[in-house]
Amino acid sequence: MSRTPKTVWSGKSDNWKLNFEPLISVIVPVYNVEQYLERCLQSIVVQTYVQLEILVVNDGSTDSCPALCDQWAQKDNRIKVIHKPNGGLSDARNAAMDVMTGELVTMIDSDDWVEPDYIATLLTLMHDTDADVAVGGWREVDENGNANGFVSDKNKNTVVYGRDEALHDIFYQKGLTHSAWGRLYKAELFQDSRYPVGMLYEDLAIAYTLYSRTTRVAQCFTPLYNYLQRPTSILGTFKPQRTHVLDILDDLEKRVESEEPQLLPAVRSRRLSAHFNILLLCPDGEEFKRVRQRCWKGITQLRWQCFFDPYIRLKNRLGIIVSLLGKNTLIKLFSKNRQQHN
Repeated sequence: MSRTPKTVWSGKSDNWKLNFEPLISVIVPVYNVEQYLERCLQSIVVQTYVQLEILVVNDGSTDSCPALCDQWAQKDNRIKVIHKPNGGLSDARNAAMDVMTGELVTMIDSDDWVEPDYIATLLTLMHDTDADVAVGGWREVDENGNANGFVSDKNKNTVVYGRDEALHDIFYQKGLTHSAWGRLYKAELFQDSRYPVGMLYEDLAIAYTLYSRTTRVAQCFTPLYNYLQRPTSILGTFKPQRTHVLDILDDLEKRVESEEPQLLPAVRSRRLSAHFNILLLCPDGEEFKRVRQRCWKGITQLRWQCFFDPYIRLKNRLGIIVSLLGKNTLIKLFSKNRQQHN
């Protein structure tokens, strides 16, 4: 695959000065998060960068969130509240994008919160590297705000990706993620594009469309975004809807095969990861038998296509080797390994 090399960015020039103040739309979808909403909105209104349009979307909440949203709008005139019937995360984000007026946009989930310089840091990074997307570091936190998982290394050098390199790393799961949150986008990237309603992994579904429109993507590793891990979150439990990731990647493979076949190895690697992941997460029982069969079929079809690809993750390569011993052995060994690391 022909790729634009990524480069390490040493930092802004000594003479750099922020000489523009674009309006930035901040999108916050809200659904039954009354115990977290205050912390989230407080972290936004105290941002050191103040030219904000804060679009808070009450997605049919049945708790005290509607009233809390309105109270915050009375306290800060930058906050605009959209009340709508429940339609899910994608529908809530889309409702805000339909009315946003900012040149740039960022998404913040309502159970998460950001550091005071979150927006200023990403704006500086975007401006200084002439990037279309600026990505920040993050930490996984528990209910009390304590880091309990991944924390990005703030001492890493900032990296600037070319368009092809960004797509390559997203689908090979190397450096960039496809998450909607924790980054600042040029709003024009979303022109005529919205998140698919009713689907999980909605950010993966739109990743190819968004990043194929970029010229550069810049990433810093300072932890700016606090990502709450809670067992009741959308991805905290297994539901049949989690197979949406398989549908998304099946469709994506067909799309890149016709549009950009050089991306096929990367997309196939991501498909293999998804089949491994869903198979290991899928509970025992007759009701999930077809899901397990689908995952195993995908693994056996993809494993030799991916094994000799020099870019695939070590985890995928190990999974392929163990899969040669059979489905039950794969599930037993990798499920045990997951339990030891949880």
